[in-house]
Amino acid sequence: MKYKKILVTGADGFIGSHLVELLVKKNYEVTAFVFYNSFSSWGWLDSIDKDLIRKVNVIPGDIRDNATLRQAMIGVDAVIHLASLIAIPYSYIAPNSYVSTNISGTLNVLDVARDLGVSKVIHTSTSEVYGSAQYVPIDEKHPVVGQSPYSATKIAADQLAYSFFASFESPIIIARPFNTFGPRQSNRAVIPTIISQILSDRENISLGSLSPTRDFNYVEDTVNAFIKILEEYDDYGSVVNIGSGYEYSIGHILKKIKELMNVEILIEEDKSRIRPKKSEVDRLLCDNHKILNSTSWKPKYANDEGLSKALRKTIDWFSDSSNLKHYKSDFYNL
Repeated sequence: MKYKKILVTGADGFIGSHLVELLVKKNYEVTAFVFYNSFSSWGWLDSIDKDLIRKVNVIPGDIRDNATLRQAMIGVDAVIHLASLIAIPYSYIAPNSYVSTNISGTLNVLDVARDLGVSKVIHTSTSEVYGSAQYVPIDEKHPVVGQSPYSATKIAADQLAYSFFASFESPIIIARPFNTFGPRQSNRAVIPTIISQILSDRENISLGSLSPTRDFNYVEDTVNAFIKILEEYDDYGSVVNIGSGYEYSIGHILKKIKELMNVEILIEEDKSRIRPKKSEVDRLLCDNHKILNSTSWKPKYANDEGLSKALRKTIDWFSDSSNLKHYKSDFYNL
């Protein structure tokens, strides 16, 4: 392996925990940097196979703290930086938290990696930086528009990452996933909130706007893309999109889930779930030609049939009571 020892920041989260699992299964030596808390919780890493987690070096800390981050990064070959505050509604309430975590935290990652001579850093961006599509499909040259404090801080973090490449020749790749879903995703996201509300036997479910469209990607495809970028993509200083190339409205996703779960249920519009008009990203559709042409990655769940299979897997996971107990379906989680 070109990069044997891997540090994953944000390893306790949705995508991070799936990525750690796959890296270990592929025999990488993984250090998982998780957010420190007094409960000794490692987030979603607590739910993965015990024999697998024993192979992971778990270090609690905070990317806003240079010292604990440095401890975790010593001796690694590559860093996959996922740690971030990502909930858009909460960024309206607590924008300073997003600046300190997404910008200052990323600066710490870049600084420490440069100082320690890490061979590769994959910085995780988001399709939200594009704002509402000015043209589709959205390629990596599409303008970036900060329509929420969250997306604005991710744009700033992306630019910091690029600046370290331009200024210091740091080996930086900016990976830009479009909307990822699947087991372990937060209930603030639309697919888990639909499924968990239906499973709670409510007479109606609360949702925001059904018209925005997204390029939805099953988490298995997303983490496989990260590993292909790690192993095969060395165009430093560049951005690479991760997406299926298919576009679906929230309303279409709702319809698919209702069909797969064989339910008819009333939909109630919840104004608290609707973004301010100028902040809503109306349309996202990925141009994935760069990653398809530059690596051997191919999405397994990229068309309507694949979407149905991925939604089925997600529904099955949430339907397990041991998983559903982690979710509060009657509470709107910002």
